Amino acid sequence: MSHAQSHLLAPFDPANGYPDGTFAEIKAFYAYWDRQRGPRSMPRRQDIDPVDLKPYLAAILLLNVEGLNDDGVGIYRYRVVGTAEVANRGFDPTGKLVQDGYFAGSLAETLRSYESARIQKCGIYEVLDFVTKKGTRHKEQSIMLPLSENGTDVSQIIVFSKREGELRPSRWRVR
Repeated sequence: MSHAQSHLLAPFDPANGYPDGTFAEIKAFYAYWDRQRGPRSMPRRQDIDPVDLKPYLAAILLLNVEGLNDDGVGIYRYRVVGTAEVANRGFDPTGKLVQDGYFAGSLAETLRSYESARIQKCGIYEVLDFVTKKGTRHKEQSIMLPLSENGTDVSQIIVFSKREGELRPSRWRVR
């Protein structure tokens, strides 16, 4: 195991139970992904229907995995960014590399999360509590779930986050 892999986040396994306080929306999002993958380790992008995810779209990120950099770290680009995620950042990072549009305490934390899902080819659940670049405190639960077009390599990661105190997804306005 490389040094980078030794710092990966633990794979998420709901068979071990959800952590106390896990939002129902996180559980439902994971259950959808799990149904769509069937017996495979990961579903394909075409297995995920945005119509099925309408209540969650405002808080979804879809990232493309565009290969590896010289250090063997994934290169991630925002393909879809929900309106709540755009509002969090104050700009739309769609089409940008993660280092140019992340919303977390640091780029290293962000990459560790995505690398954990990519390398381990499994879901990653996180409770994040950080101070944004603008100096505001942000606490959220996130689930990062890999997608694979060839059944082996992670080609995309879909992320759903729910911030503490925000409106329920059913009340979000989806554009």
